[in-house]
Amino acid sequence: MKNPSPDRVVTEEGIVAGDAGGRPLLVDVYTPPAAVANGAGVLLVHGGSWTTGDRTQLRGYGILLGRVGYTCVAAEYRLSGEAQWPAMIEDVRTAFDWMRANAGDLEIDRDRIAVEGNSAGGHLALMLAATAKPGELAACIAFYGPADMTRTGPRGKRWALEAANEASATKMMLGRTDDEILAEVSPITYASASFPPTMLISGNNDDIVNVESSFLMYRALINAGAKAELHIFEGQPHTFDRDPVYGRQTAALMKIFLDRHTRGAATTPK
Repeated sequence: MKNPSPDRVVTEEGIVAGDAGGRPLLVDVYTPPAAVANGAGVLLVHGGSWTTGDRTQLRGYGILLGRVGYTCVAAEYRLSGEAQWPAMIEDVRTAFDWMRANAGDLEIDRDRIAVEGNSAGGHLALMLAATAKPGELAACIAFYGPADMTRTGPRGKRWALEAANEASATKMMLGRTDDEILAEVSPITYASASFPPTMLISGNNDDIVNVESSFLMYRALINAGAKAELHIFEGQPHTFDRDPVYGRQTAALMKIFLDRHTRGAATTPK
């Protein structure tokens, strides 16, 4: 999908990437200017408590990362009002597989694809990383995503989702909230040395997903021998990067991380 524009990111919307429970699964593609295109890709996964949201939510990151050379694909997935788990991660996986299968048309290397997600999308990004084959996914970035959904905090709630509406959203997504299913859908369960390099970003005033979720995921990955880094923004709430100032700052952090873990990877003809 060559970009005809020498100086701007071009967006192609509503491309069919696969089937989602009998209906088309759509993605939007953000293609960087040819002068800066680096052959690496980023799958963007939106948030919304698995109950709301759509693929346009991360348009800002599609453009910001596109401007520095990354081909971005913003995915949609079935929300909990349409289907329960594991539909969400299956659809994210479908979008990822579509990127790999169409790497030639996208002008990217299929082995240099990362995933980035926010909130519920951060959870799904981590779950994609958790379930990918070793070496299949180049890197993972998760903004304030629930990583351990089994723990309780001082308020007596599952502290990875401290707000009452988030606990309800979890039950709506899963259909149940027993320890077995919560462990199964917790990315921290899968921390291992083969986990893709991961960057975690949170604000320490988040009353939706406790910042400790990111701390625990970071420690679990490091202790398992995986590569991980953690960025905490003082005083910031959930979705703090909607503020353009923080959005640009976090995009700059993502670029540094992605440059290390995708652009530095060895490439092979595809």
